Amino acid sequence: MSTECSRSNADYTVGWICAISIEYLAAQLCLDEEHEPLEYVSPHDDNGYTLGRVGKHNVVIAVLPDSEYGTSSAASVARDMLHSFPNVRIGLMVGIGGGAPTSGNDVRLGDIVISTPRDGEGGVLQYDFGKTIQDQAFRQTAFLNRPPTVLLAAVNGLKTQYQRKRRQLEEAINHIILEQEEDLREELSRPCASSDRLYRSDFVHPPDKKNGCAEVCGVDSPNLITRLERTRHQSPAVHYGLIASANQLMKDALVRDKLAAEQGVLCFEMEAAGLMNHFPCLVVRGICDYSDSHKNKEWQSYAAVAAAVYAKELLCRIAPNKVEAEKKIGDVLSTVEQGVNKMRSDVQDTKNVVKGLELEQKREKTERWLSPPDPSTNYNNAMRQRQEGSGLWFLQTDAFVEWKQRRNSFLWLHGIPGCGKTILSSTIIQALERANPQGLLYFYFDFNNTGKQTLNSMVRSLISQLYPKGGRVWKELDSLYSSCQDGSRQPPCESLCKTFLRMIEGIKEVWIVLDALDECCTRQGPSTEGLLLWIRDLISSEYRNVHLLVTSRPEQDITSVVSGFADKVDIVPIQSGAITDDIRAYVHTRVREREGLKRWRSQLDVQEEIESRLVDQADGMFRWVACQLDALEKCLDYRTLQIALNSLPKTLDDTYSRILHGIPSEYKQNAVRILQFLTYSERPLRIEEVVDAIAVDTEGEQYFNPKHRMPDPREVACYCSSLVVVASKQGHSGDDDDKPMELQLAHFSVKEYLTSGRHDKDIGQIFRDEVAEASIATVCIAYLLHLDQDIPIRQIREAFPLAEYSARYWMSHAAVAEGKDTKLQHYIEKFFCHHKSSYKNCYSLYRPDTLFLLPGDYSRMEPAPALYYASFGGLANAVQYLLSRGANVNAQGGSYGTALHAASHRGHETVVKLLLDRGADVEAKDYEYGWTPLSRAAEKGHEVVVKLLLDRGADVEAKDYAYGQTPLSRAAEKGHEAVVKLLLDRGADVEAKDYDYGQTPLSWAAKNGHEVVVKLLLDKGADVEAKDCEYGWPPLSLAASNGHEAIVKVLLDRGADIEADNDYYGRTPLSLAAKNRHEAVVELLLDRGADVEAKDEYGRTPLSLAAKNGHEAAVELLLDRGADVDAKDEYGRTPLLLAAKNGHEAAVELLIASFGVDPYVTDGAGTTLLSWAMQTGVAPLFWAAEKGQEAIVKLLLEDADVEAKDKHGQTPLSLAAENGHEAIVKLLQSKSR
Repeated sequence: MSTECSRSNADYTVGWICAISIEYLAAQLCLDEEHEPLEYVSPHDDNGYTLGRVGKHNVVIAVLPDSEYGTSSAASVARDMLHSFPNVRIGLMVGIGGGAPTSGNDVRLGDIVISTPRDGEGGVLQYDFGKTIQDQAFRQTAFLNRPPTVLLAAVNGLKTQYQRKRRQLEEAINHIILEQEEDLREELSRPCASSDRLYRSDFVHPPDKKNGCAEVCGVDSPNLITRLERTRHQSPAVHYGLIASANQLMKDALVRDKLAAEQGVLCFEMEAAGLMNHFPCLVVRGICDYSDSHKNKEWQSYAAVAAAVYAKELLCRIAPNKVEAEKKIGDVLSTVEQGVNKMRSDVQDTKNVVKGLELEQKREKTERWLSPPDPSTNYNNAMRQRQEGSGLWFLQTDAFVEWKQRRNSFLWLHGIPGCGKTILSSTIIQALERANPQGLLYFYFDFNNTGKQTLNSMVRSLISQLYPKGGRVWKELDSLYSSCQDGSRQPPCESLCKTFLRMIEGIKEVWIVLDALDECCTRQGPSTEGLLLWIRDLISSEYRNVHLLVTSRPEQDITSVVSGFADKVDIVPIQSGAITDDIRAYVHTRVREREGLKRWRSQLDVQEEIESRLVDQADGMFRWVACQLDALEKCLDYRTLQIALNSLPKTLDDTYSRILHGIPSEYKQNAVRILQFLTYSERPLRIEEVVDAIAVDTEGEQYFNPKHRMPDPREVACYCSSLVVVASKQGHSGDDDDKPMELQLAHFSVKEYLTSGRHDKDIGQIFRDEVAEASIATVCIAYLLHLDQDIPIRQIREAFPLAEYSARYWMSHAAVAEGKDTKLQHYIEKFFCHHKSSYKNCYSLYRPDTLFLLPGDYSRMEPAPALYYASFGGLANAVQYLLSRGANVNAQGGSYGTALHAASHRGHETVVKLLLDRGADVEAKDYEYGWTPLSRAAEKGHEVVVKLLLDRGADVEAKDYAYGQTPLSRAAEKGHEAVVKLLLDRGADVEAKDYDYGQTPLSWAAKNGHEVVVKLLLDKGADVEAKDCEYGWPPLSLAASNGHEAIVKVLLDRGADIEADNDYYGRTPLSLAAKNRHEAVVELLLDRGADVEAKDEYGRTPLSLAAKNGHEAAVELLLDRGADVDAKDEYGRTPLLLAAKNGHEAAVELLIASFGVDPYVTDGAGTTLLSWAMQTGVAPLFWAAEKGQEAIVKLLLEDADVEAKDKHGQTPLSLAAENGHEAIVKLLQSKSR
């Protein structure tokens, strides 16, 4: 209602600011009385206002301009409000925001968050404002000013009132809504609770703009987080604490969780940071989404009303005289002006800071997805062991000096076990790091760590080391990440290898050191699967400059392959004589400076005797010397020392045998268990885990007693010293604090000895794989049986260090020995059938069949039946036992469906047969995706299981619900030749298309590079021109796009159309190969007559696409074949301009310097390359800063006409000045003089 009484601007003491129209509407609905507009506002005020009364306060409400958000806009609105209403004394920022739910803060949609101070800081954090400290993460430094005391006092009073009257807020909201007309009432009403869905943080909303979140992500998805239902009086809840504000919309759940955990953030929004330091106000936010990719507009209206009603109730608690007592905000108007001006002048700095934060977040997300092993732990451990000065002799050799100077150089250092190769590698790495830190990459293969034993893990680590170097290498990895559905699946090793090679092509010079090739378990195979041929291919390209140095033992397979591509001068044996001085220095230090032999310091002749005897007999083996010194430290008198020196073992085997037989009898049981665990463990073990392992009692019923733990875990190595070492997990940070310590076998030769059979029969029996694995599995199960009570999972992780390892790996250990060890079988049966809490705790710690859940999610889901997990693990005896006890053979429960699904997926033939014999449904489909057991087996390539299922009547054409792929399609996608052949022989439809992409088995095989499968399918009549429904690509386009040269050749030989140009974007196979940087495919297609000028629907030729994506080799190849260097797309952009706009300096330089491209050719808007660079600020100020490509601008300025005008009459100089690029203006002015 309006009033006729006369009012002036000075009558309004409360300022209420909104960001968007729905918030503005909600604010107006909460007015007790609406006032007529006033006749006067400041000439500089562009705001629109609604005036009115709330309680006894006159309120002025303003909203940000349409489509303008962020802190700067909010500050501008506040400034203009204070120009027109100088008596405003307190402020409110009221509207919607995104919640940050955590286990401690149950924030839900429709709740309200109030910005209240904590720990002496204001209630708003500006999280895109901070500082970057060298070699440290970005730090937020801006906690903004506290809200006025009068508002905080009212918040506290209202909080108490709500505690007494639980439904007051809900009733007030409903009252406002029910007062409205029907259409508006429906829009503002609270949505049903079922639409309040919180998804897992690592589950990203798919790129589907047509359908809502419920349709795309599912309402019963396993990606949903289950929360307790609220009682009626709990909604809406009001939360008090920190609100995070920035110039960017928060839609990354992982970053949300990080800020919530580290800073205690409850809510995210985009305006408050522009107000708090200059416009004393309280921020009130209604929660409309969860600050993630699953944005929810359905709750915006209700959330806006809820926030506005809270603000209304708050004002009604404040007496007018309390407001009058506050200082006028107008008195600090100059501060506001300065703040706004500073925001505007610093806008580019803020953008750069935000961009840096975004890049850091992106890098962290990519790193989590890549999961690279950290080689710096090996390097740091080696450097701690290294004797000062050792290995320096090698740095002076001709071989090393020439290796550093020669392009694409290679060195293989090989030596006997224990000669110090790893220490020497670390010396080389240290020297290279001092000279070339930017181009150095390294990796240690490690027998102690299964995560550091494959080509796949090595390439991941090298890529991770390259990624921070920025520029082009970012783009390559980002492209791989995108191709894997934005990190939702892992890339195959072939893709990782190709990405790495493309990444190093963008770096001028690369130095790579690989240690211990003999400890890699994937040495054989093609260059995308086997390490040795990967090494050969790495140094064979003229587009790379790689210096590669590797070390290993002279194993036969390594010698054979390396000798085939390396010159004799590149193969350097580590001779015993070369390292004698290093051994002498090491022995000298241990004898004269370390504590172990200090008893002989007063007898120099004894010290000299020890040194000379060890050096003389070392034969180049550091490891042998170290073990003898350990033994000599136990000699307490000279006679004992003489006996030891006169009976030194001749070999490492003799040494290890003597150490084992010398272990005291009271230590023997623990020593054996430790050595069994370290020899066969699935991953490195922390000392706390080993301590608990030896405290387990597998003979009694107590299983585990914490009192039996060693009082000092660091002494665990004493049980079998010289055979094991305690190693730090210290990585890149170099900080030992809080770094977990691991217990490891001291050397690869120790593991070889224990598993070799070259020792006494009694020792050999203990370390046979099935005996040791049975012992480990029994210990793990016994440890889990101790946890037979309802214990919170977090408490288990904290109090029982071995629990996680036991839960994760007991089945893999048991599978080796099941049926061969009676005690183990007994423990398995007890675990599956008689200890329900132990069973539940185990599968709350780890789900072996679930790859994409976070550990915290396991405990929210009931574990599958015991028969399912026994089948998954291939435990045939346990399966038989469970079936005999009446287990339901067709029960669903795990991620794969039934027990038959699980066994088929894992390829356990015996278990599959057992289940089928007991009536398992061969056509059962899992509830979630509709896969049959046959599809599971086919996808994994288990030929015997596939045959068994087909023989039992499995439907060869069964399609899953989710994607509609048949078993043949699954097998073809993964390249399982034998399974494809078997399915084809059984009549599988070679033309069956899936639902999702409309791809045939041939399409899948061509796309993923499976040449033999492609030939098999073609031989069975597969349609070589079958097009998918995603892009309209035939198999040839799929193969070309993914760089599979051999398959492109096969398809062309079989009649594929080389100009298949009618995909949805008009792209030909040549265009796709050029776009995706596949040089060999480009060359093959050109050789076969592909049209070099074919244009897509945007008018882009293959050359345009190659230039746009920075593929210099393809650019050069296409130009050599006559491609039109000045071809323009529909926007008039040439290949040169496309290369420049996408930041490809090398391609630009190639086009200008090598092919004479005119840099002054204009696009459709009359823009030259130079004008565009000035207009966008890409170079040199921003381009050089962000992408390191200042050379392009300098190159262009050599002959640039700085007075040239585009069709709008602007010059490069005017554009640079207009956009505030001062450095460019100076550069151009100096050129024009």
